[in-house]
Amino acid sequence: MADTDESGTKASRWHTPYLLLLPGIVALILFFIIPLFIIAKLSLQDGGFSNYSTVLGDNRTVIERTFIYSGLATIGALLIGFPLAYFIAMKGGRYKNFLLAMVVLPFFVTYLVRTLAWKILLYDGGPVVSILHSLHLLPQDQGLLGTDFAVIFALIYNFLPFMVLPIYVSLEKLDRRLLEAASDLYGSPQRAFRKITLRLSLPGIFAGTLLTFIPATGDFVNAELLGSDKQVMIGNVIEKNFGKEFFRPQLSALSFMLMALILVGVLIYAKALGTEDLA
Repeated sequence: MADTDESGTKASRWHTPYLLLLPGIVALILFFIIPLFIIAKLSLQDGGFSNYSTVLGDNRTVIERTFIYSGLATIGALLIGFPLAYFIAMKGGRYKNFLLAMVVLPFFVTYLVRTLAWKILLYDGGPVVSILHSLHLLPQDQGLLGTDFAVIFALIYNFLPFMVLPIYVSLEKLDRRLLEAASDLYGSPQRAFRKITLRLSLPGIFAGTLLTFIPATGDFVNAELLGSDKQVMIGNVIEKNFGKEFFRPQLSALSFMLMALILVGVLIYAKALGTEDLA
């Protein structure tokens, strides 16, 4: 009898994790797998696989611009986010929680309002343009709205917390004794940073770059509000035309192509960093 009870308890413990996963699996199927299947089926309507070659030929410039903008925004967020995360983790002290709250604080304001705020700051009569004009850093007849700079800078600003927080987590877990050992072995601070801090923060850098690059690639709000016809991204093409039934197969193909390109890029990126922990 005792053996039966014990086996029943073990079976219950074995099934519990799967029962806890069930709501997430159902949600994933309903809100991701099924819509993805519908879009895949839609992308093959009318023209079949020719839809993919058509959208690639018609939107080659937009696709290239999208990845350039996303790549530059990711690099910019990394250049700003890593020093910020390093300072909070290593030098934040008792102000660490306050500094983290300041990083997360923009999320308390909706994404659209934050972007509109930048439109107010960057318009031709705004404070930023006036200061740049007075410092002769910007020609008097030139503004910032409708430029590549405005769109890329807004992407950096809106997705910067997604870069800072994963890097901060990696740096926070760093064993400080490794840095002390490097110093005891007469290693320079620069060498210790390169060999220890930077290498052990790679998982955070990997996560941060993905969390920045992927949503920036599909973004359309920044280009719509801060750019012009010369700054159109893939998200803008899909957003403006998906309501038109005639374009839906081609736009579905464009969406699938975007996902495929991102997936290939992520796999190459993970391989280049060369650590299994990142996967």
